[in-house]
Amino acid sequence: MKGIELSEAFYREFGEPMIRDSFPEFEGLIAVGVAGSGSECFGYDDELSHDHDFDIGFCIFIPDEDVIDSRVEFTLERAYSRLPRSFRGFERSLLAPVGGSRRGVIRMSEFFKSKTGNPEGELSPTDWLMLPEQSLAEAVNGKIFFDGLGKFTEIRQKLAYLPEDIRRKKLAGELLVMGQSGQYNYGRCIARGETAAAQMAMCDFARSALHAAFLLNKQYMPYYKWSFRALRELPLLSNLHEPLEYLISSANGEGESAQKTKIAERICADIIDEVRRQELTDYKGTEAEGHAYSVNDRISSPDIRNLHILCAV
Repeated sequence: MKGIELSEAFYREFGEPMIRDSFPEFEGLIAVGVAGSGSECFGYDDELSHDHDFDIGFCIFIPDEDVIDSRVEFTLERAYSRLPRSFRGFERSLLAPVGGSRRGVIRMSEFFKSKTGNPEGELSPTDWLMLPEQSLAEAVNGKIFFDGLGKFTEIRQKLAYLPEDIRRKKLAGELLVMGQSGQYNYGRCIARGETAAAQMAMCDFARSALHAAFLLNKQYMPYYKWSFRALRELPLLSNLHEPLEYLISSANGEGESAQKTKIAERICADIIDEVRRQELTDYKGTEAEGHAYSVNDRISSPDIRNLHILCAV
């Protein structure tokens, strides 16, 4: 059973009755679920995950002190800490005495500020461009079991995905890097015998192609250690998993470098086909760089369009 399923079962058996019986007047003001940092919040946890920050508990998200004051927060935290320490063979983590715990009572505003820099999830274009997508993913991942006030869910819906102009700006930048690193610089580095630089170029290409796949799926790319796992589950371009893995894990001998060049071109072709299918470009060539500028030219906001094409990479 996955961590989220365990946490929900624990909540249904112990947490829900505790809140209903001991805090009925606040039940309609809180949200309960699992979200934020940790592999279990993405559904990626396994046996290896259990040795590091794994917890079967849940989060009780509460509004600011003008709605629920610190005394109630403390009482809620005490009640949560008295719930059973073990459940279905798993032990709950101890709560941090000075805050910072991933589970237990958490202010909604503090949660969203920690992930986005804004307690209400109100982001400017600059915020959207600069925020790491892994943090945005952590703001909207997991599962909310109950939301009496509806505010927590409302903020998550605002953050569900990038505004379209921001998506296009990011995609334009990644296409440019793909063209420069995989279609141009890799071969020149190989020709000069600079195999280390060639591998760095191919790693840059793979990272940009990976991110482009997520952008074309309109999904946040998670923390790098889960990015290939997440790529395999994407509706579009999941077929890029094996060729991208080959590009960054193989050497750069004569035969391998020729093969890697061909693979990089095929990856570019697959991504460009999807860019065209989504009607994001009108460039006719096969060079990713040409499509980068075409995508950028189709950004609606002149302020975003006129920013440096690599500003969000």
